[in-house]
Amino acid sequence: MSLKFNMNGGVASRLSVMSDPMRTPVTDTLRSTGEFNTAWDSIAERDPEWLEAFLAMGVRPRLRGVLDPKTWELIAIAVDASCTHLYGPGVRRHVRKALELGATPDEIAAVLEAVAVLGIHSCALGFPILAEELAGLRAESAPQEPLTQEPSHALS
Repeated sequence: MSLKFNMNGGVASRLSVMSDPMRTPVTDTLRSTGEFNTAWDSIAERDPEWLEAFLAMGVRPRLRGVLDPKTWELIAIAVDASCTHLYGPGVRRHVRKALELGATPDEIAAVLEAVAVLGIHSCALGFPILAEELAGLRAESAPQEPLTQEPSHALS
């Protein structure tokens, strides 16, 4: 089965969708190398085609060879340890793999320290808003001084 999309004024792009749900080479390879996340088992049972497409997209940068395997693992640690993800099993798996690939404890610590700054954005966003809202409440609750009209000095 193939889906066609028209984008950018009629330039056709083709997305091939596998018609054989049993054909999952990326999933199978990840399983055989021990890199398959067992948390994905229920997805693989329910929709193996979708999982295959997702995994193929995810491993594409690795397969292109632009990043060496150790760097890839360090990035994976950062993603899994980030405050928006906090995926412990992934952090453990990628720390172990990074160490096996020669990463030093200091390199891994540096990655964890770098990703920790993501959380500071909560404060960088929230504290100025807090200050603005407090200033607004103070202005609203401050006693209003009556407006007085200055006497007009007409020139004759």
